[in-house]
Amino acid sequence: MHILDIVENSIRAKADMIKVSIVIDEAADLLTVNIDDNGCGMSKKTVKSVTSPFVTTRTTRKVGLGIPLFASGCENTGGSLSISSKKDIGTNLTATYRLSHIDRPPLGDIAQTMYVLTLLNPQIDFVFTAKKNGTFLYDTRKIKAKLDGMPITHPDVLGFIHDYLREQTTLIFGGYEI
Repeated sequence: MHILDIVENSIRAKADMIKVSIVIDEAADLLTVNIDDNGCGMSKKTVKSVTSPFVTTRTTRKVGLGIPLFASGCENTGGSLSISSKKDIGTNLTATYRLSHIDRPPLGDIAQTMYVLTLLNPQIDFVFTAKKNGTFLYDTRKIKAKLDGMPITHPDVLGFIHDYLREQTTLIFGGYEI
């Protein structure tokens, strides 16, 4: 859910390219999640305050819990969360968790997450990288280039994407409970 929340922030920031990377490094006992976008970015002041639950750029409410909860979850497992951003360039968020820590939340169904993001945001390009037992790269730009004018939201294309993401993430992460 944290990944969806951060990607939604990227979409609200008018990003048209969002990169999501998940790396499992068992030797270092780390799970790393990186989200990078080319949205409008944030000022240095906003970056410093964004981990406070009482700061949000939304006008519909006065609190923002997504990033503070993400940071807390990382820190509770011996990990960390860092954010860098530049106005008019974009934002990068890196979250690390101790992989073996008992309080590390499960990553969830990342294949379904990337599928839903593609389905609901066909105008945005997504690049998803998964690393553990090998590397898997999902890039909607490459898929769109092969479609010869067919929309990425065509049912046949979406069926392929769904199956492809499921198969490849299973190959990379194996039976690993993430």
